[in-house]
Amino acid sequence: MGIKNNIGPRLDRLPTSKWHYKVFWLIGFGLLIDGFDNYLGGIVLAQLVKNSWSNNYLNAAFTSSTMAGLFIGSLFAGFSGDHLGRKVAYQVNLLIFGIASIAAAFSTSMTMLIILRGLIGVGLGAEIVVGFATFAEFVPAKTRGKWSSTLSLLGNCAPPLATLIGYLVMPAFGSNYGWRAMFIIAGIAAVVLWFARHDFPESPRWYAARGLTDKADEILTKIEKEIELEKRIKLPPAGEQVIETSENVKTIPFISLFKGALLRRTILSIFVLIGMNTALYSITTWIPTIFVKSGITVTKSIFMTTLILFGAPLGVFIATRIIDKFSRKWMGVILLLVIAIFGYIYSLQRSETLIIIFGFCLIAFLYIYVCFASAVYVPELWPTEARLRGSGFCNAVGRAVTIFTPYGVAWLMTNYGSVAVFIALGGVLGIVALILATIGIETRQKSIEEIGLDVID
Repeated sequence: MGIKNNIGPRLDRLPTSKWHYKVFWLIGFGLLIDGFDNYLGGIVLAQLVKNSWSNNYLNAAFTSSTMAGLFIGSLFAGFSGDHLGRKVAYQVNLLIFGIASIAAAFSTSMTMLIILRGLIGVGLGAEIVVGFATFAEFVPAKTRGKWSSTLSLLGNCAPPLATLIGYLVMPAFGSNYGWRAMFIIAGIAAVVLWFARHDFPESPRWYAARGLTDKADEILTKIEKEIELEKRIKLPPAGEQVIETSENVKTIPFISLFKGALLRRTILSIFVLIGMNTALYSITTWIPTIFVKSGITVTKSIFMTTLILFGAPLGVFIATRIIDKFSRKWMGVILLLVIAIFGYIYSLQRSETLIIIFGFCLIAFLYIYVCFASAVYVPELWPTEARLRGSGFCNAVGRAVTIFTPYGVAWLMTNYGSVAVFIALGGVLGIVALILATIGIETRQKSIEEIGLDVID
């Protein structure tokens, strides 16, 4: 059984304030840099293919190395974030991918770059898990979807930002040094943010879930006083709620993810994220290479990719407007089916204009789903004590699958062309849609504590 305290209700009753925006920007910029570092892979690979450093199969090894790092990083974030605190997890991961990105800029071979890319992936994977899961613990239940999707909007400005900067920076530094400059930019940005986030507070909900209510109260009291001073109001008292505490840690060990009520959430989260990662990396990573293989110059391919990837922030912006208005479960199902259909239509286009138009629409729908899956739905499914382990493990498994899919994409691309890739992708997304429709859980406008109650023994 849980015990009563009012940490959750106190956080949920807070009016939107400068404090909320401070949390938003500090976490959001981490996700933006994370996304930038992640998405520079596609344009870097296009340049390396042109330089004869790489080919389809080395590209696949680079992508698989990234996925392996993301797998390890997700597990690291889950265990460190739940046991040592959210703050420890999100600070360590920044240093990992920041320093590794700077080192990657000085790679002397494709093998060295692939190895360092795996290390970068460890930090990238941890940032995504910790960022969204931690932010969900700070914002009110009734607007959590909008807040989290807006955070995703900032993070998902990364794809067009990465390609735009690549379009400007890579030609300026030349074919041998342009891709190196991209890694330098990402690495320095991560290290700078590490210093900026040094005083970021620990999650009061995490402290409360560990039974450390005095520490939770200390942080939250300071936040409340800051908001009362800003708003010139006296906050109303908050009710109490039964929550998971240190008494419940024994009832939510890691093994609990694979039995009882949590098993359904584990299966659901894994497939939701498999659909997301398979679509995301199959489409965004290979777009520039497909263009180059079609005879389009590297510079033009980057420009076309930039135009297409502007659909990412648009898609996430649309998500911020609709995420709290519709059922989470059925929204995900519909998006998966739409992405499958648009992917096939996109693969049939031969006109550069139509490629850009349909590619833009495909990316927009894809990123509505990315926002839904990684920023909102999966982090919501877990009780506080198991949130990062649940999210981290499921992200890890979702990414483990995509360690191997690049080789399948490379094989299909080499032997059958891009249409076959999108047909296979559509099949995967259809299976995920069926699973979500069958065992999906509704979380819209439920408090973090309410969502977690039915899985506590």
